[in-house]
Amino acid sequence: MSKKTKLRVLILDDETDFTSELKEFLELRDFDVYTASTPGEGFESLRRRPYDLMILDIRLPGMSGLDILKQVRKLYPGMEVIIISGHGDMDTVIQAMRDGAIDYLRKPFRHIDIQLSIERTEKYLKLYREFCEVQNRNSLISTELERMIDRTFIGESPAICKVLDLANTAARYPSTNVLITGESGTGKEIVARIIHYASSQQHQAFCAVNSSAVNESLLESEFFGHVKGSFTGAINDKKGYFEIANKGTLFLDEIADMPFALQAKLLRAIEEKTIKKVGGSEEIQVDFRIIAATNHEVEKLIDSRQFRLDLYHRLNTLTIHIPPLRERPEDIEPLLQYFVSHFAQKLNKPLPKINAQLTESLKGYDFPGNVRELRNMVEKAMIFCNTQTLSPLDFNLNGSPQSQTHKPIILNLEEQEQNLILQALNECGYNQVMAARMLGISRDSLIRRMKKFNIRILKDQD
Repeated sequence: MSKKTKLRVLILDDETDFTSELKEFLELRDFDVYTASTPGEGFESLRRRPYDLMILDIRLPGMSGLDILKQVRKLYPGMEVIIISGHGDMDTVIQAMRDGAIDYLRKPFRHIDIQLSIERTEKYLKLYREFCEVQNRNSLISTELERMIDRTFIGESPAICKVLDLANTAARYPSTNVLITGESGTGKEIVARIIHYASSQQHQAFCAVNSSAVNESLLESEFFGHVKGSFTGAINDKKGYFEIANKGTLFLDEIADMPFALQAKLLRAIEEKTIKKVGGSEEIQVDFRIIAATNHEVEKLIDSRQFRLDLYHRLNTLTIHIPPLRERPEDIEPLLQYFVSHFAQKLNKPLPKINAQLTESLKGYDFPGNVRELRNMVEKAMIFCNTQTLSPLDFNLNGSPQSQTHKPIILNLEEQEQNLILQALNECGYNQVMAARMLGISRDSLIRRMKKFNIRILKDQD
């Protein structure tokens, strides 16, 4: 057990006999006590070391104790002040309390009176500091939350605004399960964390699990926990994910890849709010919110009997879909600016300018890896860039090795893109699905680009 920190007290009074006697009394009661006989000495002592409490006389040479009270409450708001005086009237008492004194004692007073006053102050300081710690934790959580939103959801698109609105709605209802859908790299786990840390569960556990990465032979132990000796290798009791996430959030990433056998057990745990460890007989009460995420179309998996319909209905009380980056090109420029600034600072490099052609080139890129791919692109470009401006030459947008030498070349991006589309269509017999696969883009993206370049497929080519 850590030793209790001594309360540090400053006595400011011009009656030296009184201060010496009070100092001795308080030190016998394990307080750390300093004295001053003039306002100047008092302020100098305050500058040298922090205090928890000041015992302040109203009448002092050269300055009123009430004026000192106003100053110290302003300069040292974490320190409390007990006012003492042999000449005080009711008006002075009222004014002192209005100016922030925590107590008022009239001289002469008994030692027990000042001791009780200090003990009351000490209890108040303890409660106040505990409150400040909670406020600081909340402030740190809010700061972290803002940082996460900034890093992943910088953007101007209505789609991202809708995602954040739905996340804030989900945060207000901590018992509601949420299903987050979207392609890989769109930031599904970050949305889950935003929901958790903006909710009343923010001080509880956020347990993230990749459902597809759990070893099938140990999946029951991983989720439900086990008791010592329940199987070979179970050398200690172990808590499972359900118990770790109790009172908090269990984030199940890639939920569609969860083994079918475990889906039924997960559903039972959600409905009954009780679990049993592997090898155990005791029923353990649990209560957690599930936020699940997937990049699959769950409805198709339900039709093929790879995912339980009843579990799906339990998980998607509220569904949040994060659109791919290619469907919100207006978000590319602010994301690009953020990542360039982030990696310039991280790599200790000067902040480069961004060529306007680069922004347009990125807006025309399909981004199969979404925001994560853009981030990796920028990191790689910042590592190899030795110029003051980032341009398309610093980015690998067509699958070819990134240029290291930056030799002057002449390229017409739109012309090359149009030629590549025509070449792919020609080689695939104008089969759009095969052409899109060859180009590394989706069929919908190919169709959009064909419309952009007015590429039509004649009937005799079908």
